[in-house]
Amino acid sequence: MSLSPQRRAELLDALRRGTVPASALDALAVGLDRLEPTLRDELAQVKLGRGLFKAVRGEYGTGKTFFARWLQELALRQGFAVAEVQVSEVDTPMHKLEAVYRRLIERLSTPDTRGGALRSLVDGWFFALEEEVLAGGAVDGSDEAQLVEATTELMEKRLEAVTRLAPAFASCLRGYRRALMEGNSEVAEGLLAWLGGSPTVSASIKRHAGLKGELDHVGAMAFVQGLLVMLRDAGQAGLVLVLDEVETIQRVRGDVRERALNALRQLMDEVDAGRYPGLYLLVTGTPALFDGPQGVQRLQPLAQRLHVDFTADTRFDNPRAVQIRLHNFDVAKLEEVGRRVRDVYADGSSQGARVRALVDDAYIATLAQAVTGGLGGRVGVAPRIFLKKLVGEVLDRVDQFADFDPRRDYALTISDTELTASERAGRPAASADDIELEL
Repeated sequence: MSLSPQRRAELLDALRRGTVPASALDALAVGLDRLEPTLRDELAQVKLGRGLFKAVRGEYGTGKTFFARWLQELALRQGFAVAEVQVSEVDTPMHKLEAVYRRLIERLSTPDTRGGALRSLVDGWFFALEEEVLAGGAVDGSDEAQLVEATTELMEKRLEAVTRLAPAFASCLRGYRRALMEGNSEVAEGLLAWLGGSPTVSASIKRHAGLKGELDHVGAMAFVQGLLVMLRDAGQAGLVLVLDEVETIQRVRGDVRERALNALRQLMDEVDAGRYPGLYLLVTGTPALFDGPQGVQRLQPLAQRLHVDFTADTRFDNPRAVQIRLHNFDVAKLEEVGRRVRDVYADGSSQGARVRALVDDAYIATLAQAVTGGLGGRVGVAPRIFLKKLVGEVLDRVDQFADFDPRRDYALTISDTELTASERAGRPAASADDIELEL
């Protein structure tokens, strides 16, 4: 895969830090080819105006976050807007959809704007409405007052269904546009923030648009509908929304958990009912979320909708099902990812030939085995630490130091302080910190 210098640098920097890269994930995507055709087909259906819900299950370390970001990158290339929301007990609880909506807006990306894309979306939408009005031929483009009036009428028409549930959405947009035309940037900024779910907008700013109070649970769901209307009119294919780490709802108080599960059921039902045309909603979680007593099973209507009979043989998993599972990594896949990363690194290095010679396929296989062994043989939790070591401790040194030979000069060490809780859980109790590569 050919990468630009910037995307290559971003990819390798993320791997050095031990985090999931934000882009160029095709370079690392191993084992997802079985899912890609179905996902492309589903995105095509959403682009035509359908709403679609998908759940992804996988143990810690199987790459749920990686999969979600890979799907977002795929969607961006097809003209979708995307947003990833990390569900958490404190900052973004699942039962408070107004908080989920606020995080959605904060992380909203389009093919042209990565993160914080609400302003460009709203401005682009008003421009598209004006172009549509002018194309109709009934309005003189030189008559600004007439153009504004006609555009506002068209806006009201497009948001009619949203306004029935949340009239504040259109009111806020009207106020925002009026503030821009009056040159009142402070009011415009404040109203845009309120549209994005901010709870800190002053009452004086809200009065400019006739707004009161803050966005609530019901309003947030209607605002997502309004967002989809703007995306469609502004030329976007739709929205891919990822709710990641939904399993955190298992750790909250019982009554809060029930509300969170009911919010998830409500979202799923409304997507199926066609209330969110152009939305691809992806939810990720561990098997315990879907099968355990503190998760989805506590709400039978939701459990019934999400139930999939997974057979023991993963070869026959149905990628079209409402719930799909990610397959565990094996050593062969780990080595393939390592080879891909080595090649990406070498392609951007002046020492590319040396990198390929010293970090050859045999060495990558040895390092993969060593890292896996240092984590108790649990290949599923090894990819993150393996790639971190490969890039930051092996490839960087080969690239920078002419006399560095990883077979001679590098001994793998894995410290508990650099591991996540799930990675530490797999370490043998008697293992030492130092694990030497013996070739």
